[in-house]
Amino acid sequence: MMENTNRCQSCGMPLSEDELYGKNADGSKNEEYCCYCFESGAFIEPNETLEGMIESCVPFLVEDGTCPNEDSARAMLQEHMPHLKRWAKA
Repeated sequence: MMENTNRCQSCGMPLSEDELYGKNADGSKNEEYCCYCFESGAFIEPNETLEGMIESCVPFLVEDGTCPNEDSARAMLQEHMPHLKRWAKA
């Protein structure tokens, strides 16, 4: 994953366009999370686990051609996702 691109700190999706950003409780743009993970100042799936998020993201990486198959997508996500803000262990 490219580090110089703004990415959702929950799912890792590139935040390349304003409409992809999540919203804070006051309706302002949230700079850290995407619209699929964060809405109205809260996570859409507050009980999501890292493992669940990885499995949710695998099909998207295969579909968009980032990874050739589910195993390579899963391996990439398992390497990078634990370092995102939502999942990083304090």
